[in-house]
Parts: sequence; structure tokens; C-alpha cells
Amino acid sequence: MATPVTGYLSRVSGPRRSPRYDHHLACLLILVAGMLNSAGFVAVALYTSHMTGLTATMADHLVDGDVELLSLGAVGLGAFVLGGVWCALLLNWGRRRGLGCRFANVLAFEGVLILVFSLSAEAVEEHHRGLVPVAVLCFTMGMQNALISKVADIPVRTTHVTGMITDIATELGRMLYPNRTPGPEPVRGDGRKLRVLSGLVGLFFLGGVTGTVGYLAAGFLFLVPVALLLLVLAYRPVARDLSRRRPPARVFL
Repeated sequence: MATPVTGYLSRVSGPRRSPRYDHHLACLLILVAGMLNSAGFVAVALYTSHMTGLTATMADHLVDGDVELLSLGAVGLGAFVLGGVWCALLLNWGRRRGLGCRFANVLAFEGVLILVFSLSAEAVEEHHRGLVPVAVLCFTMGMQNALISKVADIPVRTTHVTGMITDIATELGRMLYPNRTPGPEPVRGDGRKLRVLSGLVGLFFLGGVTGTVGYLAAGFLFLVPVALLLLVLAYRPVARDLSRRRPPARVFL
């Protein structure tokens, strides 16, 4: 029997979307993105969600001949692309089979990936300094960006805030416009859009603070609760589909 909590989890990660639950999912993912981005920078001095900066950094290191840092950037960029590809494959695989867990599958995979990485990062890092965090975190960011672009009907990419801050500035400009000329329809800002975007930017900032503090306090182990939260969020739709696909038990007389 569904409870209010399980019902909410089913709606946030389930196939039947609404603007409310799209917004809730975007809030969660942008908070997680802020955590992973800041933790990655503290760990390897690289913002793992910032592909514009990463591409520019690769160009710089190509010119100055720093092959190690150039390779690190290439790994990050390639992992981000692969994350988006993998998300699209999971979503389309679930959609073609009519699965209600097609969005939850992506969250579950991300949760498992982050959990395994957070529990094994320190041991792996002794032999592959920098490469593993960059690959895992960039892959995760690529997945998140691709997922929210398929789910939310709002101008959001969970891994960067440049576009959102631009939209905030545009709405502020519309709100401040004096409308002194009679005749044409007055210029009006969208207060709801401004509030939504400001809240999302604030969550990315909060995630960045949490990620920095968490990594300095516990290393990548601080991501364990984040991974468990994603798995809890994905559990209900995945469990429902698994129970429906299970063959009925045979009764022998």
C-alpha cells in the first residue's frame, strides 16, 4: 500500500511528469551537481561540470605541451559525453519497453556509481591519481545534464548556472523597464521564473559549500549519503517494474 512518502518518491522519479515534480527533481540534481563539482575541484583542481572551461584548459595545455594535464582534460570531456550517451541509451531502452522506471534507472545507476566510487576512491587514487575522480564525476555530470533535459520543462542544466544567471538578468531587466511609451503591450518580467531560477542557482551554491566542507572533512566518503538518497529516490519505480515482470508462481497440486 502506498504511503505519502512512497507516493511522492514515485512521482519525482516516475514516468508521469508534472511541473511540480520536474522542479523537485531539478532541485535535487542541481544540489548534487554543486557537491560533486566542488569536491572534484578540491580533490584534483578541476571543475568537473564545466565543459567550457575544461575545453579551454585543454587548448592551453596543448599549446604549453603539458601532456598529463591535457590527457586529464580529454578524459573528463570524453567521460562527460559518454555519460550523456549512456543516459540516452537507458532512457530509450526503458521507453521502448514501456517501463515506468526509465527515469529512475538513470538515478539508480548514478547512485550505484557514486556509492562504489566513494567507498573505493582512496584505494584507487594511490595508483591513478586524478584520472578516476575526473572520469567518474564528469560521467555523472553528463548523465545528469542529459536526464534533466528529457524530464524538466524548465530552462535548466544541472551542471552549470551561466544560462540561468543570464535568464535572471534578463527577467530583472524586464521588471525594471519603465514602460513609459503608451500603445505597445507593456514589458513585464516573469516573477515565478525569476524565483525558480534564483532558487536553483542558490542550491548549486549550497551544494558547492557542502561539497567543499564534506570533502575536507571525510574525503569522497561524504558522498555515501548522496548516493543512498539517489537510490532511495529511484527504488519505488524500479521495484514496481521488477514485480510486474516477475513470472507468477506455479502451484503444484
